[in-house]
Amino acid sequence: MRFVFPPVRRSRNPLARALSVVAGLAVLGVLLVFGVVVIGVLLAGGLVFLAVRQWKLARGGRPAAAQPSVTRPTDDPKVLEGEFVVIHQRDPVHH
Repeated sequence: MRFVFPPVRRSRNPLARALSVVAGLAVLGVLLVFGVVVIGVLLAGGLVFLAVRQWKLARGGRPAAAQPSVTRPTDDPKVLEGEFVVIHQRDPVHH
């Protein structure tokens, strides 16, 4: 079963056609202005968020996500920590 729209009946009256074109352009203009406003609000919100974040970092605070749960006095910035898996070379790797 197919859904088919009824055929579009265009008006023969040139005034009605002109008014429909003007109405369509007005709708497009409103949508364009609305989109620009939304982009402006998102951009302004992002700039405020970044400014507050930079201001907090400049005051000497660290972001909450970057603070470690347990701090040790022997933390060395040159030491790389992580979890490692030992791969034995004598075992053949099948691809």
